[in-house]
Amino acid sequence: MADIVLATLNAKYIHAAFGLRNLRANLGDLRARSVILEFDINQRPIDIAEAILAQKPTIIGLGVYIWNTVPSTELVSLLKRIAPEVTVIVGGPEVSHETEQQEIVRLSDYVVIGEGEDAFRSLCEGILQTGRRPLTKVVQGGLPDLATLVLPYGEYTDDDCAHRVVYVEASRGCPFSCEFCLSSLDTKVRPYPLEPFLAAMDDLLARGVRQFKFVDRTFNLHIATGKAILQFFLDRMQPGLFVHFEMVPDRLPDDLRALIAKFPAGSLQFEIGVQTLNPAVEALISRRQNHAKMRDN
Repeated sequence: MADIVLATLNAKYIHAAFGLRNLRANLGDLRARSVILEFDINQRPIDIAEAILAQKPTIIGLGVYIWNTVPSTELVSLLKRIAPEVTVIVGGPEVSHETEQQEIVRLSDYVVIGEGEDAFRSLCEGILQTGRRPLTKVVQGGLPDLATLVLPYGEYTDDDCAHRVVYVEASRGCPFSCEFCLSSLDTKVRPYPLEPFLAAMDDLLARGVRQFKFVDRTFNLHIATGKAILQFFLDRMQPGLFVHFEMVPDRLPDDLRALIAKFPAGSLQFEIGVQTLNPAVEALISRRQNHAKMRDN
């Protein structure tokens, strides 16, 4: 039984919900009264609702993403019909914009938009401890100080470490303003303190994690930080270790390229943001790129 159930529908079992782990790690005294329940989009919403309500929660926090919006909307509808007394809070990138137009927001009690660690904790404290509820449905998430957040990596279970892709982040935000992308609405890049982050990565390695997926939008924006993280993994390289990064293609100085070349084949994966090679399109989407460096890199 748990007063707070944090739940979402992943695209596949192998994907572990990073957002839920950030929320739970930062619930403070309420963390012990919470549980994470993960499902996938192939499960029936009625079965998911039954599993969630079996915990007898007072609050349900649901992570909503582009891949799970339709079944999540059906799930919230079921939850509010079966247990209307339970407070349903939705959050995530898919409900952080145009909230007035979304059926899932209408069905829910609250929506936390943007980064949710501080706002979700305050909302839960008000409901469970002080009885103070917000007067409006839409709750602004704000921008938590990354230096004061509790890192979420202790929320990964031994089963997660052994069998799933583990998501990590060394920074939040995006430096670009592409017209087509929600990330362009974020506040510009904010890094986590490097030493505690690397200590957490060392702990994950010790626990058996071998697949790390960085969710940073531009891992190589700050070259010194990117080099430090790459060197960390190179120093600990072993069979099966695999690290995924998102990178911008025109920012690979010689020393970073040399460091990348030291890794064994198949141990690094780069998701590289070549948005366009057409200058007219670049102007229309507000994306600046150095084409000569991009091609060379």
